[in-house]
Amino acid sequence: MKNIKIIFVFLTLIFASCEKVVDIDVPTIPPKLIIDASFEVFFDENPVTANNVVKLKLSADYFDETIPVVTNATVFLTNLNDNTVINFADVNLDGNYEPTSSFIPEDNIIYELTVIHDNQTYKGKATKVKSTPLTSVVQGDKTLFSGEETELKVDFTDDGTVENHYLFDFTQNIYLALEDRYFNGSDYNFSYFYQEDEIELPTNVTIKMTGISKEYYTYFRVLIDQSGQNAGGPFQSVPSSLLGNMINTTNEENFPLGYFHIGESDTFSLDLVEKNN
Repeated sequence: MKNIKIIFVFLTLIFASCEKVVDIDVPTIPPKLIIDASFEVFFDENPVTANNVVKLKLSADYFDETIPVVTNATVFLTNLNDNTVINFADVNLDGNYEPTSSFIPEDNIIYELTVIHDNQTYKGKATKVKSTPLTSVVQGDKTLFSGEETELKVDFTDDGTVENHYLFDFTQNIYLALEDRYFNGSDYNFSYFYQEDEIELPTNVTIKMTGISKEYYTYFRVLIDQSGQNAGGPFQSVPSSLLGNMINTTNEENFPLGYFHIGESDTFSLDLVEKNN
């Protein structure tokens, strides 16, 4: 019995002496400007309102816990039909630039966004994308695998005269990009399921549907695949050099990350309650 104990202690010492601390050098890259400029026009409200915010940040290394915001940029929007300029300002010094005067993006107007930062000029163009209102959003009774999911039943009517793409925001940084390939011009309804760890009942949620361009639809799907859901939002951090529609006109090699888009949006609020088991 004593021999067994001696062998055990000997083996423990051997394996303990084999432990090593391995330092892995993670490559760092110069920070890139992230431009999150997704304008929303709430066309189904009376009066019509808009959320026109340009969010500016700098990309950070993979293990950094914080992403620096940009508060010293010059931001303005140009109406290319009449060359009028809408200036933006970061009043709260939080990286969120808003129009200095009331502004509602108009139909069939090409807008050019200009961001000047660190002696570099970035530009991108967008035209407002039309959408359709939500017909209804209700809580359903169905579940999926665990039996603890919460169902949302969403209904709207697609415009059959054009090819449409939609972006749904289910709150909690949960998004769904949808195209009308299989329901063009139809009354369309689908179910979305919150996972048990995504939402705590009872609660109130606001569902948002925004009309988006085909290019933004493709961009957003790739972005969601790379960044994942519930990761602080798709523009919280960009894990790879995913090119958007903003161009660095000063130095093309120092391209920015992010996107400039304008779309019509509609919202629907409802109370979610616990299911009766």
